[in-house]
Amino acid sequence: MLGYVAIGIPCGILSASIGMSALQVFLFCVLFYSGAGQFMLANMWAASSPVASIIASISLVNTRQTLYSTSLAQYCQQTKKRLSFLFAATVTDESYGVNVKKFTEGEWSVGRATMVNLFSQSSWTISTVVGVLIGNVLSVPLAIASFAMTSIFICLLCTQKITLENCVAAGAAIVGVMFCKLIGLAGPAILIGALFGILVAVLVMFVRHL
Repeated sequence: MLGYVAIGIPCGILSASIGMSALQVFLFCVLFYSGAGQFMLANMWAASSPVASIIASISLVNTRQTLYSTSLAQYCQQTKKRLSFLFAATVTDESYGVNVKKFTEGEWSVGRATMVNLFSQSSWTISTVVGVLIGNVLSVPLAIASFAMTSIFICLLCTQKITLENCVAAGAAIVGVMFCKLIGLAGPAILIGALFGILVAVLVMFVRHL
């Protein structure tokens, strides 16, 4: 929960910079609840990216939630559907890691895991709304705030298992984004770069298993 304070406030400041109100951000956190998506929205909107590119990029980033929920399905077999739905709908990168560890250790339930998710969401929501209020009152350098989520993704990248496929995916994605920006495709650069990184990594994996 404390971790969400550190990134929620900068997200709120960024949201305020593109004209979002505290109520809009509150509803966004409750209904959408994707820290990465909310940071991307603010940054890409501020950069005047096309709406279609924003939607596609955020959707692509959030496809990882499908993998999270799928891997957690084995623990929900004896759970009521409503609780399973709430649990799956509130999973994040951080709460996923906590809950998987607890499920593996045993003596953990979907009810407890859902409480972890909801407390995390509450912390994120409150922190982001506070960030909007701060952004409306104080002049905070947006470069610092916008780098908060970037730093989180750098940390996540550095903690990945070092494999050929992961290294190739990261390197190809960087090259793809840089190439798009060089030829003037700054709007869809993130989306194209990510897809290019995934495609190259899949091809490398396929060749290695021939």
